[in-house]
Amino acid sequence: MSQAVFADNAKVMSKGQVTIPKDVRKVLGVESGDKVTFIVEGNVVRIVNAAAYAMQALQQQMAGQAQATGIASEEDVASLVTSMRNEE
Repeated sequence: MSQAVFADNAKVMSKGQVTIPKDVRKVLGVESGDKVTFIVEGNVVRIVNAAAYAMQALQQQMAGQAQATGIASEEDVASLVTSMRNEE
């Protein structure tokens, strides 16, 4: 899949507010009320969809956990869910 590469400008207002251009919001998949995350690397800032960024961070933290606990298949997941439900 090819990623869009473009540049766009926005003016910083007196209170530090910036309107994210429509094309950028579309690429990020954000709408009114959504949150974004600013990632600062030196003098470069990336803006990402906060929900997508949080999910990516969680996936990285959880990488390998299923295998470490012996969950290797869909059947293992179903078995774990069944056993947890029976404990309630």
